[in-house]
Amino acid sequence: MNIFNSIPTHLDYDGQRKAEQLYRIIITLFGVVGLMWGYIIEQFSQTVYILGAGFVLAGLVTIPPWPMYRRKPLQWQKPRPEGDTAEQSSKSKKKK
Repeated sequence: MNIFNSIPTHLDYDGQRKAEQLYRIIITLFGVVGLMWGYIIEQFSQTVYILGAGFVLAGLVTIPPWPMYRRKPLQWQKPRPEGDTAEQSSKSKKKK
């Protein structure tokens, strides 16, 4: 079970943007090619098969958190110590 916990499952915001753009490009490209090919051979089923292949390819490329989607992680602020509360920080601001 530890092998599943060691798999990274996060994407950064830039990676999410890239994955969505790539997904849209793949689906649009396969849709246009499928529509043209289905029209040429006069088989709508071929259009559906090509579009289905596009969905599968887009899913394989964009759903898993590949390393190319995790290149720019966010730098989070360090947590405050437990004794430091909002009241103490506002009092220190008033003293200045």
